[in-house]
Amino acid sequence: MDSVIEKELINRIRNGEPEAFSKLLQQHQLKVHSLIIQIVSSQEDAEELTQDVFVKAYQKIRSFRGESAISTWLYRIAYNTAISAVRKKKPVSFNLDEKTINRIPDQVVDEILNQENDEKLLDSIKQAVQKLLPEEKALLFLYYTQGKPVKEVATIMKLSEGNVKVKLFRIRKKIVFTIKQQQNETR
Repeated sequence: MDSVIEKELINRIRNGEPEAFSKLLQQHQLKVHSLIIQIVSSQEDAEELTQDVFVKAYQKIRSFRGESAISTWLYRIAYNTAISAVRKKKPVSFNLDEKTINRIPDQVVDEILNQENDEKLLDSIKQAVQKLLPEEKALLFLYYTQGKPVKEVATIMKLSEGNVKVKLFRIRKKIVFTIKQQQNETR
């Protein structure tokens, strides 16, 4: 959305125009919902949390300073809302220690993850992603699925740009570790 149009829309929302908020909702609801479902892995919870996000956004629209795009601000609210919900439920996921991650050569990661048109590999990747921590799923979703630049992902998740890059690197290795583990179990 053009920044001038975005500012006008925000001003209309601040002035109490319900149609303006409806427009914002229409433009961003699907993307916000998609991020939340990646984190919570439940359609029902994601729908409820998406509603919560837009209620919070409406209530806090006056605090939006315009330092980032409205979508970045909404993603930040969505990320915090979903992570808080997941933490309350204490999800089961696995964590790899640094030594295990470092033992996976970068070349192996690239070879496995850069294969094209391999349905079995895609299924393995999907299964591996489901085992990731909620924060890791959100990071992958924002960067790879939504195509957000590292700087915007860092803003949304309150990380440094360098930290985002390191986490993406480690997540790729974690996925490959899981895929290799799955392959060993089926043999």
